[in-house]
Amino acid sequence: MNWSNPLFINSNWTSEISNREQKEVAAEQVAKEIKNGDVIGVGSGSTSFLAIHAIANRIEAEGLSILAIPTSHEVAMACARLNIPTTSLMAHKPNWAFDGADEIDANHRMIKGRGGALFAEKIVMASANKTFILVDPSKFVDRLGEKFPVPVEVDPRAIHLVETSLKRLGTEEIKLRNAIGKDGPIITEAGNLILDVRFNQIFDDFERKIKSIPGVIESGLFIGYNVEVISV
Repeated sequence: MNWSNPLFINSNWTSEISNREQKEVAAEQVAKEIKNGDVIGVGSGSTSFLAIHAIANRIEAEGLSILAIPTSHEVAMACARLNIPTTSLMAHKPNWAFDGADEIDANHRMIKGRGGALFAEKIVMASANKTFILVDPSKFVDRLGEKFPVPVEVDPRAIHLVETSLKRLGTEEIKLRNAIGKDGPIITEAGNLILDVRFNQIFDDFERKIKSIPGVIESGLFIGYNVEVISV
Protein backbone atom coordinates (compact mmCIF):
# COMPACT_ATOMS: atom_id res chain seq x y z
CA MET A 1 0.00 0.00 0.00
CA ASN A 2 1.27 3.48 -0.89
CA TRP A 3 1.33 5.35 2.43
CA SER A 4 2.75 8.46 0.70
CA ASN A 5 -0.66 9.10 -0.89
CA PRO A 6 -1.91 12.54 0.28
CA LEU A 7 -5.18 10.96 1.46
CA PHE A 8 -3.17 9.02 4.04
CA ILE A 9 -0.59 11.70 4.83
CA ASN A 10 -3.27 14.24 5.70
CA SER A 11 -5.00 11.91 8.14
CA ASN A 12 -4.84 12.52 11.89
CA TRP A 13 -6.05 10.96 15.14
CA THR A 14 -9.81 10.70 14.70
CA SER A 15 -11.06 11.08 18.27
CA GLU A 16 -10.33 13.08 21.39
CA ILE A 17 -7.26 11.81 23.25
CA SER A 18 -8.02 11.28 26.93
CA ASN A 19 -5.49 12.47 29.54
CA ARG A 20 -3.57 14.08 26.70
CA GLU A 21 -1.18 16.17 28.81
CA GLN A 22 -0.04 13.15 30.82
CA LYS A 23 0.35 11.06 27.68
CA GLU A 24 2.41 13.80 26.05
CA VAL A 25 4.84 13.74 28.98
CA ALA A 26 5.29 9.96 28.60
CA ALA A 27 5.69 10.40 24.84
CA GLU A 28 8.47 12.94 25.32
CA GLN A 29 10.24 10.57 27.71
CA VAL A 30 10.30 7.67 25.27
CA ALA A 31 11.45 9.97 22.46
CA LYS A 32 14.62 10.60 24.50
CA GLU A 33 15.53 6.92 24.06
CA ILE A 34 16.03 7.29 20.30
CA LYS A 35 19.59 6.84 19.03
CA ASN A 36 20.83 7.35 15.50
CA GLY A 37 20.43 4.15 13.49
CA ASP A 38 17.79 2.59 15.76
CA VAL A 39 15.10 0.29 14.42
CA ILE A 40 12.06 0.67 16.68
CA GLY A 41 8.75 -1.13 16.94
CA VAL A 42 5.88 1.33 17.07
CA GLY A 43 2.73 0.31 18.90
CA SER A 44 -0.79 1.45 18.14
CA GLY A 45 -3.12 3.72 20.10
CA SER A 46 -3.27 7.36 21.11
CA THR A 47 -0.21 7.39 23.38
CA SER A 48 1.94 5.80 20.68
CA PHE A 49 0.54 8.35 18.21
CA LEU A 50 1.79 11.17 20.43
CA ALA A 51 5.17 9.44 20.84
CA ILE A 52 5.56 9.27 17.05
CA HIS A 53 5.18 13.04 16.91
CA ALA A 54 7.76 13.54 19.67
CA ILE A 55 10.17 11.24 17.85
CA ALA A 56 9.60 13.08 14.56
CA ASN A 57 10.52 16.34 16.30
CA ARG A 58 13.82 14.83 17.47
CA ILE A 59 14.57 13.46 14.00
CA GLU A 60 14.02 16.88 12.44
CA ALA A 61 15.92 18.81 15.11
CA GLU A 62 18.94 16.49 15.29
CA GLY A 63 19.05 14.96 11.81
CA LEU A 64 18.65 11.42 13.14
CA SER A 65 18.19 8.40 10.92
CA ILE A 66 15.90 5.65 12.20
CA LEU A 67 13.51 3.01 10.91
CA ALA A 68 10.07 2.28 12.38
CA ILE A 69 8.18 -1.00 12.32
CA PRO A 70 4.47 -0.04 12.53
CA THR A 71 1.91 -2.35 14.09
CA SER A 72 -1.15 -1.01 12.25
CA HIS A 73 -2.24 0.93 9.19
CA GLU A 74 -2.91 4.01 11.34
CA VAL A 75 0.66 3.96 12.66
CA ALA A 76 2.04 3.52 9.14
CA MET A 77 -0.01 6.53 8.00
CA ALA A 78 1.26 8.64 10.90
CA CYS A 79 4.86 7.72 10.09
CA ALA A 80 4.33 8.63 6.42
CA ARG A 81 2.83 11.98 7.37
CA LEU A 82 5.80 12.72 9.65
CA ASN A 83 8.45 11.48 7.17
CA ILE A 84 9.58 8.60 9.40
CA PRO A 85 10.86 5.74 7.19
CA THR A 86 9.22 2.38 7.89
CA THR A 87 10.30 -1.23 7.52
CA SER A 88 8.97 -4.65 8.52
CA LEU A 89 9.84 -7.57 10.78
CA MET A 90 10.79 -9.56 7.69
CA ALA A 91 13.56 -7.05 6.95
CA HIS A 92 14.70 -5.91 10.41
CA LYS A 93 14.70 -6.89 14.07
CA PRO A 94 13.72 -3.98 16.34
CA ASN A 95 16.34 -2.73 18.79
CA TRP A 96 13.46 -1.80 21.06
CA ALA A 97 9.78 -0.96 20.87
CA PHE A 98 7.16 1.18 22.55
CA ASP A 99 3.44 0.74 23.02
CA GLY A 100 0.54 1.59 25.30
CA ALA A 101 -1.70 -0.63 27.40
CA ASP A 102 -5.39 -0.79 28.20
CA GLU A 103 -4.71 -2.23 31.66
CA ILE A 104 -1.53 -3.03 33.59
CA ASP A 105 -1.19 -4.55 37.04
CA ALA A 106 1.58 -4.45 39.67
CA ASN A 107 3.37 -7.40 38.03
CA HIS A 108 3.33 -5.69 34.61
CA ARG A 109 0.75 -8.13 33.26
CA MET A 110 -1.24 -6.29 30.60
CA ILE A 111 -4.41 -6.28 28.54
CA LYS A 112 -3.99 -4.72 25.11
CA GLY A 113 -5.89 -4.76 21.86
CA ARG A 114 -8.80 -2.35 22.14
CA GLY A 115 -7.59 -0.90 18.84
CA GLY A 116 -7.63 -4.33 17.20
CA ALA A 117 -3.87 -4.55 16.48
CA LEU A 118 -3.03 -7.11 19.18
CA PHE A 119 -1.48 -9.69 16.85
CA ALA A 120 1.02 -7.29 15.28
CA GLU A 121 1.71 -5.63 18.63
CA LYS A 122 2.55 -8.98 20.21
CA ILE A 123 4.95 -10.19 17.54
CA VAL A 124 6.75 -6.83 17.57
CA MET A 125 7.00 -6.89 21.38
CA ALA A 126 8.24 -10.48 21.35
CA SER A 127 10.84 -9.58 18.71
CA ALA A 128 12.23 -6.54 20.53
CA ASN A 129 14.90 -6.71 23.22
CA LYS A 130 12.81 -4.41 25.38
CA THR A 131 9.52 -2.56 25.10
CA PHE A 132 8.64 0.71 26.79
CA ILE A 133 5.01 0.78 27.91
CA LEU A 134 3.59 4.31 27.98
CA VAL A 135 0.65 4.67 30.38
CA ASP A 136 -1.15 7.30 32.38
CA PRO A 137 -2.38 6.49 35.94
CA SER A 138 -5.83 5.45 34.70
CA LYS A 139 -4.32 2.29 33.16
CA PHE A 140 -3.15 0.76 36.45
CA VAL A 141 -5.44 -1.85 38.01
CA ASP A 142 -5.40 -4.01 41.13
CA ARG A 143 -6.94 -6.93 39.24
CA LEU A 144 -6.29 -7.65 35.57
CA GLY A 145 -9.61 -7.52 33.74
CA GLU A 146 -11.02 -5.03 36.22
CA LYS A 147 -11.99 -2.45 33.57
CA PHE A 148 -11.70 -4.11 30.18
CA PRO A 149 -12.34 -7.50 28.61
CA VAL A 150 -9.56 -9.51 26.98
CA PRO A 151 -9.62 -9.22 23.18
CA VAL A 152 -9.22 -12.53 21.36
CA GLU A 153 -8.57 -12.48 17.61
CA VAL A 154 -10.24 -15.45 15.93
CA ASP A 155 -10.38 -16.97 12.46
CA PRO A 156 -14.06 -16.54 11.42
CA ARG A 157 -14.39 -20.27 10.67
CA ALA A 158 -13.58 -21.14 14.30
CA ILE A 159 -15.81 -18.61 16.07
CA HIS A 160 -18.16 -21.19 17.65
CA LEU A 161 -15.34 -23.59 18.56
CA VAL A 162 -13.39 -20.79 20.24
CA GLU A 163 -16.44 -19.53 22.12
CA THR A 164 -17.15 -23.01 23.50
CA SER A 165 -13.50 -23.51 24.51
CA LEU A 166 -13.22 -20.11 26.20
CA LYS A 167 -16.22 -20.87 28.41
CA ARG A 168 -14.24 -23.71 29.97
CA LEU A 169 -11.75 -21.16 31.31
CA GLY A 170 -14.39 -19.46 33.46
CA THR A 171 -15.75 -16.60 31.41
CA GLU A 172 -18.28 -14.07 32.65
CA GLU A 173 -19.15 -12.76 29.20
CA ILE A 174 -18.14 -13.22 25.56
CA LYS A 175 -19.11 -10.60 22.98
CA LEU A 176 -18.34 -10.32 19.29
CA ARG A 177 -16.86 -6.86 18.80
CA ASN A 178 -19.05 -4.85 16.44
CA ALA A 179 -17.83 -2.02 14.26
CA ILE A 180 -18.75 1.64 14.66
CA GLY A 181 -19.83 3.38 11.47
CA LYS A 182 -20.52 0.14 9.58
CA ASP A 183 -22.86 -2.79 9.93
CA GLY A 184 -21.48 -6.01 11.35
CA PRO A 185 -18.40 -7.00 13.30
CA ILE A 186 -14.91 -5.51 13.39
CA ILE A 187 -12.64 -7.15 10.82
CA THR A 188 -8.94 -7.00 11.73
CA GLU A 189 -6.20 -6.12 9.25
CA ALA A 190 -5.57 -9.87 8.91
CA GLY A 191 -9.24 -10.54 8.10
CA ASN A 192 -10.22 -12.00 11.46
CA LEU A 193 -12.89 -11.33 14.10
CA ILE A 194 -12.42 -10.15 17.69
CA LEU A 195 -14.16 -11.58 20.72
CA ASP A 196 -14.12 -9.42 23.87
CA VAL A 197 -13.96 -11.85 26.79
CA ARG A 198 -14.45 -11.15 30.50
CA PHE A 199 -13.04 -13.70 32.94
CA ASN A 200 -13.84 -14.35 36.59
CA GLN A 201 -10.08 -14.38 37.22
CA ILE A 202 -7.03 -14.20 34.94
CA PHE A 203 -4.23 -16.64 35.76
CA ASP A 204 -0.65 -16.47 34.46
CA ASP A 205 -1.18 -19.44 32.14
CA PHE A 206 -4.25 -17.98 30.42
CA GLU A 207 -2.26 -16.40 27.59
CA ARG A 208 -0.87 -19.82 26.67
CA LYS A 209 -4.18 -21.62 27.17
CA ILE A 210 -6.13 -19.17 24.99
CA LYS A 211 -3.51 -19.30 22.23
CA SER A 212 -3.68 -23.13 22.23
CA ILE A 213 -7.36 -23.11 21.18
CA PRO A 214 -7.60 -24.02 17.46
CA GLY A 215 -8.69 -20.96 15.52
CA VAL A 216 -7.31 -18.38 17.95
CA ILE A 217 -4.81 -16.11 16.21
CA GLU A 218 -3.80 -14.19 19.33
CA SER A 219 -5.08 -12.82 22.62
CA GLY A 220 -4.75 -9.41 24.20
CA LEU A 221 -3.07 -10.86 27.29
CA PHE A 222 0.59 -9.83 27.57
CA ILE A 223 2.17 -11.71 30.47
CA GLY A 224 5.88 -12.11 31.17
CA TYR A 225 7.31 -9.75 28.53
CA ASN A 226 10.44 -7.66 29.06
CA VAL A 227 8.90 -4.22 29.53
CA GLU A 228 9.83 -0.93 31.16
CA VAL A 229 6.85 1.17 32.22
CA ILE A 230 6.91 4.91 31.62
CA SER A 231 4.15 6.61 33.58
CA VAL A 232 3.46 10.12 34.81
